[in-house]
Amino acid sequence: MNVGNSHETTRIDEIADGIYRISSRIPPSVIPNGFTFNQFLIDDEEPLLFHTGGRRLFDATADAIGRVVPVDRLRWIAYSHFEPDECGAMNQFLAAAPRAQPLCGRIGAMVCMPDYADRGARALADGETLELGRHTVEWIDAPHVPHGWDCGLMAETQTRTLFCGDLFTQFGDRHEPLTEGDILGPSEDARKALDYFAHGPASPAVIERLAGGDPKTLACMHGTSFQGDGAALLRALGSALQPSQKVSEN
Repeated sequence: MNVGNSHETTRIDEIADGIYRISSRIPPSVIPNGFTFNQFLIDDEEPLLFHTGGRRLFDATADAIGRVVPVDRLRWIAYSHFEPDECGAMNQFLAAAPRAQPLCGRIGAMVCMPDYADRGARALADGETLELGRHTVEWIDAPHVPHGWDCGLMAETQTRTLFCGDLFTQFGDRHEPLTEGDILGPSEDARKALDYFAHGPASPAVIERLAGGDPKTLACMHGTSFQGDGAALLRALGSALQPSQKVSEN
């Protein structure tokens, strides 16, 4: 994918205390309607990057990170599930940061990283936490929510930020970094146009568990991040995913 001059279309914004959204715009000439790929940096004693972006976004993402913390100080390179925009630039970041280590769930560490990553992964069990300094992250297993057997999401407990991966995907290449407005409507438009959910039987329970963490910031991989009642928004997403109930006629 030719992303053009991604340095000119990549910006970094702080969306919670010490948490930065790195957003690269892909124009409609490359992806119909345009799209954004967002990576998230936690600035701490052990800096963490959630999502790497694809290989061709490495330079622009690394440049944005460098405005906050030297890239070679990165300690953890985390991702939700194995997909090019999630971890395509993994090995480039590992090469740039000698102390960095992949960070993912147990399935990803068992199935994907041994073959793909140039450095061994740290596997987090469901509900396991990792202290970065003044921030603490928790791994939440979320198989097939929205997709991927290895899928999991990460929550930062101090700021109550949920790094929600492909949940709430929004089309378009121009998005404000953070909103208190509606992102469910645009994300439902995207889901209905190109349904990327696995719709597994456990999905409602997983989404309710995410809501139970009462997140105040939803860090979306594609589109604007949300600030406000994240639990209510997640439950609204869960309701939208429920199949319509048809009353049988006797």
